[in-house]
Amino acid sequence: MSNLTLEGRCKPNPNQPSEPMGEIHFYVDGPLHLRLEEAEERLQKNPALKEIMVDVDMDTLNLVLPEGYAPLSDCKMRVYLHYERGQFHLVGHRASDGSLIYSNVVLIDQLID
Repeated sequence: MSNLTLEGRCKPNPNQPSEPMGEIHFYVDGPLHLRLEEAEERLQKNPALKEIMVDVDMDTLNLVLPEGYAPLSDCKMRVYLHYERGQFHLVGHRASDGSLIYSNVVLIDQLID
């Protein structure tokens, strides 16, 4: 499937802008790719839905965060539509202080089968 390296951001406080944190590395396997595509289809069929959070298997995600940002207390993929095309990005919270951690966006149809 797809090994991804994306720019990451950290938002320690909801009232302040996020800050760059370096690169986030993770692996999208076949089952996760399928769940992302299914979420995209659900969003296309139901315009009332704005986004869907997709669970990940941390054992196959192979998540690597820059030093000082791991571990995460939770981790999901946020799927939404932009111009009718499904996009996703990694979203989680740093276990030590609850800071929001997220990656840049990827088009679902750009993932390698």
